[in-house]
Amino acid sequence: MTLAHVVRDPDSRPEVRALDNFAVEKDELEALQRLRVTRQLKSYACTTLMGSGEYNVNPLDAPPVPREERREALRWALKEMVSYPLESACVEVLDIPNTVQPAGRPVGVLVVSAAESAVRSRVAVFEQAKIVLDALDIPELAQRNVAALLEDENRGLAFLRIDEAGMMLTLTFHGELIAVRRGEINTLQLNGSDADQCARVRERLQLDLQRSLDNFDRQYSHIPISRVVLASYPQVENLVAELARNTYVPVQEMNLSSVMDFPAVPELRDTQYQAKNLLAIGAALRTQGAAEVAA
Repeated sequence: MTLAHVVRDPDSRPEVRALDNFAVEKDELEALQRLRVTRQLKSYACTTLMGSGEYNVNPLDAPPVPREERREALRWALKEMVSYPLESACVEVLDIPNTVQPAGRPVGVLVVSAAESAVRSRVAVFEQAKIVLDALDIPELAQRNVAALLEDENRGLAFLRIDEAGMMLTLTFHGELIAVRRGEINTLQLNGSDADQCARVRERLQLDLQRSLDNFDRQYSHIPISRVVLASYPQVENLVAELARNTYVPVQEMNLSSVMDFPAVPELRDTQYQAKNLLAIGAALRTQGAAEVAA
């Protein structure tokens, strides 16, 4: 279990005040009860993330209905896309700002949905531990929060995160999540012992990245992408250089030292430690964007 505390002041850079990893000795409830006391969690605004497979994110066109009716209209637009009952599902809408939509195209949205049982299950352990959740968020928005800090002015940023579970590529612009692409390629495959297989996986990743960038460019041709930022954990040797050789925009390793302060957590000077804890930091960075996923 990872616990991150970030202070965000409008007049200064975000500061990571605490970042710790804890072993879950018995179960999650016992760990949360222990942390509630030792870390005085009742004094903080707490956020946690939905897990992989517990929710869906679907890009859709905004329906031509009043704003207050939009969520319900989109709920039923998901009918063929999800397997859980929609009448009780939790649905939230993330606006894609009008300024990023090409002329003549319908306004787009990202619809986040989850089965009521999945949301209740995620929240229940915090309620049992007597920890009040300020929000139940998703990894896409946690990654968005970090990517927003790294954007160049008036330029889009492609952010590629790869870990042992898979990959996520996001496009952000003006601090908002515009598009997301998930994949199964992971660092276990990229760091495997079979050299030929590793080479094939790296080639697939390169093609996947290029196709995704081309797709972003077709859909949002007026958003110039300045670079691709890569965060991989565990680190994949020479991956930045390999991706950069065949990508038409620069590829750089993520380094939060240029956009955040962390005097209380000197370990964060190590970019691998940053990548390992990226989602925890992003969740603690929670921003007020076009929409958030509320508990």
